[in-house]
Amino acid sequence: MKPHKLSLYRLVRKGIIHILLIAFIFSGLPRIPAEAQDIRLPVPGVRISISPPVDPPVLKGIKVHPDNPFRFDFILDKGDSGIADDQLKSESTKLIKYFLASITVPEKDLWVNLSPYEKDRIIPKSFGLTEMGRDLLAEDYMLKQITASLIYPEEEVGKKFWKRIYEEAAKKYGTTNIPVNTFNKVWIIPEKAVVYENAKAGTAYVVESKLKVMLEEDYLSLEKNTPDFVTL
Repeated sequence: MKPHKLSLYRLVRKGIIHILLIAFIFSGLPRIPAEAQDIRLPVPGVRISISPPVDPPVLKGIKVHPDNPFRFDFILDKGDSGIADDQLKSESTKLIKYFLASITVPEKDLWVNLSPYEKDRIIPKSFGLTEMGRDLLAEDYMLKQITASLIYPEEEVGKKFWKRIYEEAAKKYGTTNIPVNTFNKVWIIPEKAVVYENAKAGTAYVVESKLKVMLEEDYLSLEKNTPDFVTL
């Protein structure tokens, strides 16, 4: 690939990363009910809109009991969901199942992948047996559809996105007639977690947690140069 093509290619990829961050930070992905046996997702090619900002229920803390290592008490933040009773119990049960899956499935297997270039590498077998793995695949599918919908050139956000791309291309290279591969693989990984621990009380509370969206070349560089690097 020629240098000017490579630069524009990266420009498009970074633009898509910004859209992914917007989708994560300012809107909630459609939630998959824990009790659903048959997940119905939008068919490929259908444009979808992002949902309003949401602060969903999350597990924020845990209490362990030294005298009974199989007993855990969980601290749940209901967010702004407004759910209660049976619905709250169902959501809490799902989140607890996620927690149990995360401590029983090996860390190296906590990933999903819907790259069109790796059809035989979608999800590890052990993780695919869990509700967390199934739901994460569904969320990844929805995220890709949201991204494709946002950069659709006939809609408002897509028009602004491609207008910016072509303006930058014209400014740097004097032309917009440059082929671009829009199949871009990005990685979403844990970036930071701040956990408050009280050993005497046997409790731990997540104060802060963040995800990071990376270009594949940056991810591979980080994986290569960071000891004990683990992806989720």
